[in-house]
Amino acid sequence: MQRVLRVAAIVSALLVLPIGFVYAVEDGAGDPAAVKSDDGKWTDKEGNPTFKVEADGSVDWFTYVGFTRYSSECLRCHGPDGMGSTYAPALTDSMKHLTYSEFYSTVASGKKAVSSSQNLVMPAQGDNKNVMCFIDEIYSYLRARADGAMGRGRPEKHAPKPAGFEKAEDACMG
Repeated sequence: MQRVLRVAAIVSALLVLPIGFVYAVEDGAGDPAAVKSDDGKWTDKEGNPTFKVEADGSVDWFTYVGFTRYSSECLRCHGPDGMGSTYAPALTDSMKHLTYSEFYSTVASGKKAVSSSQNLVMPAQGDNKNVMCFIDEIYSYLRARADGAMGRGRPEKHAPKPAGFEKAEDACMG
């Protein structure tokens, strides 16, 4: 998905563009179109995790798992459906400009933004297997929400669990 930005006069002058010239800049997450599946786990053209929503509204298994894991691990701070809360930002907004590596790094290492007007702290989740074993799934779910491909609430329909999912889950969770 692309965002359209209006170039300010000073930037226009520096870039030798006419004032008011409009151009598209790809967002940080890039094009979420699903191009490749590995046992039901979809990736975009860059190899980043992404979602697949069928015409009937069914979501892929991994995005569905992302919803369930988000709801159990992230909702208490970031609110239902990634919509934010009084003390944590709306991830549906953040996902429009975060790359996968930025998302992964923030979740694993945490984040601290302290100023005279705010004290925002996200604890590191790098040791939390309930998050890190499902980081791709959570990313896919939030990406689908940010893109508008999924509405609020539990997906009504989802693809069946792929054969290898349980084995991979058990291996990660220990």
